[in-house]
Amino acid sequence: MTKARKRQVSLQDTKYYHCISRCVRRAYLCGKDAHTGKSYEHRRQWIEDKLQQIAKVFCIDVCAYVPMCLCGYE
Repeated sequence: MTKARKRQVSLQDTKYYHCISRCVRRAYLCGKDAHTGKSYEHRRQWIEDKLQQIAKVFCIDVCAYVPMCLCGYE
């Protein structure tokens, strides 16, 4: 059962939250696509820039981030 976000987030209980998002259907966010040979490395800077922009909009502090890529999986 899903919960409303205002019930999931409590700054009194914890000030840190781990957020994750992933790509599906062999879509490459960054890294090199082993099937096509196309490189998506240029997106790493885009991710960092967008994360900083969104943090300002929502008035949050980002303590750490890692754009992780599964490269060459079957």
